[in-house]
Amino acid sequence: MYGRFTTNLTLQRMTTPVCRISGRRVFLLILFVISLSILSGCVSMATDRLAANLSNAMLNQTDPEIVRSGAPAYLLLLDSLIEEDPDDQSLLYAGARLYSAYAGGLVTDPNRQKILTRKALEYAGRGLCQTRPGICEKATGPYAQFKQGIHEAGNGDLQGLYLYATSWAAWIQAHSDDWNAIADLAKAQAMLEHIISIEPGYERGRAQLYLGVIKSQIPPALGGRPEVGRHHFEQALDYSAGDDLIVKLEFARHYARLVFDKTLHDRLLNEIIEADPIKPGLTLSNVMAQQQARQLLEDDYF
Repeated sequence: MYGRFTTNLTLQRMTTPVCRISGRRVFLLILFVISLSILSGCVSMATDRLAANLSNAMLNQTDPEIVRSGAPAYLLLLDSLIEEDPDDQSLLYAGARLYSAYAGGLVTDPNRQKILTRKALEYAGRGLCQTRPGICEKATGPYAQFKQGIHEAGNGDLQGLYLYATSWAAWIQAHSDDWNAIADLAKAQAMLEHIISIEPGYERGRAQLYLGVIKSQIPPALGGRPEVGRHHFEQALDYSAGDDLIVKLEFARHYARLVFDKTLHDRLLNEIIEADPIKPGLTLSNVMAQQQARQLLEDDYF
């Protein structure tokens, strides 16, 4: 329902001071230093950089199978870095992002999805609660109180809000057999709505994408408002300049199928297949969108 996401190492002898190491050797040096448990401030900055580089390496990969087989090594590395520095917000956010992407796009076992999305939600919550503890304290309380806490968040909290909301949405999807979990969807939605009220194009429209999916679950005959979902999908397309093929995939899968618009459905899926998937930060999801678009076109849905 929501967003769907390596390393043989040989330790080399290194004599260069930590802060002068750069590029490919940073990775090896970090593992060496961690093994000796002597992390310094300089290395702490390098680990944050490493986490960002790991995310980029995955997101720009053209072969989903490489990521599927190699991602666990990345996740274990992030776990070890977080264990060493449990209050590093950048590492927590990187862990939340990668665990959520891996569970949603590259794992099919329902039990594993539950475990992995729980880890993503835990990391996102720990990161956000450092600066906005009121949100986490009210997460299990009444909706009205939770929403009030959200509206106290500002521009500087958008990353944390987004990762918490999307990790929560992924966790809810993994627990779709639990009505208590589904009841929390309104809280994740409220966080996403607050994000776009501050920055409508946040994450190149990904917040709009999530809202498009959420709003395209119930048909009009049962009181749903899928046209609101369509608006969010169209906004997401605009903010991504059409580069994010997952938007078109979910637009077809959720909105077009919900309202039985075969023309729109087939047009969107064919546009995905014909597009160039190589886009910075979107390549992996675009390649996977193309694979799924071909499968959806083969379905005898209409």
